[in-house]
Amino acid sequence: MAHSSIALPPLDTLRAFDMAARTGSFSATAEALNLTHGAVSRQIGKLEHWFGHRLFARQARGVALTPEGQRLFLRTSEALSIIADGSDRWVEARGSAVVRLTSIPSISGLWLMQRLAGFESGDPLLRIELTVEHRHADLESEGGDLAIRCGRGRVPNRISVQLFEEMCYPIASPALAEGIGSGAPERLLDFPLIHDSDASAWRAWFAGQNIDYKPRPQDRRFEDYNLVLDAAAHGLGVALARPPLTEGSHHQRRTVQVDSHRVKNPVSYWLDRPMRKPRPAAMILARRIMAAA
Repeated sequence: MAHSSIALPPLDTLRAFDMAARTGSFSATAEALNLTHGAVSRQIGKLEHWFGHRLFARQARGVALTPEGQRLFLRTSEALSIIADGSDRWVEARGSAVVRLTSIPSISGLWLMQRLAGFESGDPLLRIELTVEHRHADLESEGGDLAIRCGRGRVPNRISVQLFEEMCYPIASPALAEGIGSGAPERLLDFPLIHDSDASAWRAWFAGQNIDYKPRPQDRRFEDYNLVLDAAAHGLGVALARPPLTEGSHHQRRTVQVDSHRVKNPVSYWLDRPMRKPRPAAMILARRIMAAA
């Protein structure tokens, strides 16, 4: 096995290693960490590849530490104890009713958060462990149950269901809207346009009005859609409202529509799960999310 040149071992594998060393079982580790047996095996294999030797001896019933694994366990258990020795440390919820959901910031803040309590309530009760990030999480290896993402279609190694699409229209602060007035769509080009991650939505909106649009120096770009709406509300330019994200949010009360034309956003929202057999709690949450969408 080739030894990695990285100074630290892959830290995401140490929790699985520590639990497997304590329980002597990958299956018990998977149950305790809400992972699959395969995900635990891959994490241990990743750690063994980094060190260049076996850490566990596979037995008929469970696993046992090799001498190298025993030495590593002595070090990691001490290090993890030091990290955990704090009154303010976060304790993750565990159990069969806990569902690990990952989502991007915009839909988390503008759509998901106001529905979270409803998704957890009902029969049976669920506990959602929500991770908010732009990163495309590896659900299989990281033990995630579900992911909500924005994209143009299905992605490999996942089962994807489209949640909803967006019919976008231009919005601005009330003060800027007075200067924009009414008239032909071209008038919006007299003002800065506000984008999120790329210009595809604005390009699609202008294409719907038979206008060829390319981003200009005066236009603004913010990676997160919450910041796009804040920028529009503060008069920094014209943004595109993206219902249902904007419907019912406080941003809707701070901006006004400045053109009636609506165009479908080239991207839409998807609910993903890994290819493995889903846990019952994850399927219950998936059905609740799809019903709301």
